[in-house]
Amino acid sequence: MIPELGKYAFAVLSSYGASVALLAALVALSIWQGRRVKRELAEVEARQGKNNG
Repeated sequence: MIPELGKYAFAVLSSYGASVALLAALVALSIWQGRRVKRELAEVEARQGKNNG
């Protein structure tokens, strides 16, 4: 099922590789930022709980 790419094989396959790498980097960055924000929010909520309690 793999099409014959001829002289464009390197360009096409490297473009696919770069796209997959960028998507993986975006997913990893999103997960990292989500965890960081969640941790910071928990810290703020804990501070507010101490001040309001």
